[in-house]
Amino acid sequence: MIAINNLKKTFRTEEIETLVLNNVNLNVKQGEFVAIMGPSGCGKSTLLNIIGMLDTPTDGSYEFAGHEIQNLDQSERTQLRKGNLGFIFQSFNLIDELTVFENVELPLIYLNIKKDERKKRVREVLERMKIAHREKHFPQQLSGGQQQRVAISRAVVINPKLILADEPTGNLDSKNGVEVMDLLTELNQDDTTIIMVTHSDRDSHYAHRVINLFDGQIVTENINKKSVTHS
Repeated sequence: MIAINNLKKTFRTEEIETLVLNNVNLNVKQGEFVAIMGPSGCGKSTLLNIIGMLDTPTDGSYEFAGHEIQNLDQSERTQLRKGNLGFIFQSFNLIDELTVFENVELPLIYLNIKKDERKKRVREVLERMKIAHREKHFPQQLSGGQQQRVAISRAVVINPKLILADEPTGNLDSKNGVEVMDLLTELNQDDTTIIMVTHSDRDSHYAHRVINLFDGQIVTENINKKSVTHS
């Protein structure tokens, strides 16, 4: 699904040039669950943003689902992203003025899905994420754990091939964090590919593979022989 070769990312200002990613090589197969770890400032979120086509590399190649991303213009990247990628953020990124239902429905509107189909898909995913009883509430009326369930619902309602999660439990207590990781594991078991940036050793054990970044380079890669599952 993902093939990254000799990828570099440099941020430039008038006075300084900072190499954030340096010769990163990474392959991810359909259905994998990969965790990316490392200290703050090592390039984790930058790598995730490049994989999510929210940023572009300075050098090297990135291929997603057979598409060489450097060959696509901005509108082509947007189209590829809309139908294939779901994003989950530490800060939830919900729209305060929209209800739970409307937040989850939004990506389907962008995909021009008809109203009846939108309603069906939103209600199905809210039921699955056990948040349907809050569909008329606004984000600020929800707990952090509930907001993250809504964010996950919004990410998966388009049936994405890939979910990118940036510190998905970072703002949650341990109980809600475990529940969110269990939801991600369930989605992965349904063959959704997941790439997650995390500082949490506990969360990393849910993944099949753990990639460790340091100073913009992959320094180690570990296979979790038995990833965490909960009943």
